[in-house]
Amino acid sequence: MQTINEIQQEIIDEFSIYDDWMDKYAYIIEQGNAMHPLEEKYKIPENIIKGCQSRVWLQTDYRNGRLFFEAESDAIIVKGLLALVLRIFNGRTPDEIIGTDLHFMKEIGLTEHLSPTRSNGLLSVIKQIRYYAIAYKSKEEKN
Repeated sequence: MQTINEIQQEIIDEFSIYDDWMDKYAYIIEQGNAMHPLEEKYKIPENIIKGCQSRVWLQTDYRNGRLFFEAESDAIIVKGLLALVLRIFNGRTPDEIIGTDLHFMKEIGLTEHLSPTRSNGLLSVIKQIRYYAIAYKSKEEKN
């Protein structure tokens, strides 16, 4: 299994082949379209991420000390952003998630090219993922 930093570097390398931001957005959309749709049973109010302008659902499962995520959004760019974030965090331990410095967003120029509402939404998703990691880590330590 690749490390989180190896996956981030892979994403940075993938984006480096595009010079134009329209091409980068197209690639982000392509990533979202490749995601498996979230089952309807998970599209419940408890799974909606607060702080996103579009609707975003995040389903989390904890198995064998690792967190697994599924997500969906009704906005195509956001769905692509979710695909990138989940690619990094899926199958990771709580400690790995908590200790991750997500530098790929800055490296590919995403932070400058997202609208403030999309940036806030993406940060809300990352914050929720880290919240789950902290909660499951705490649960592990009690057992």
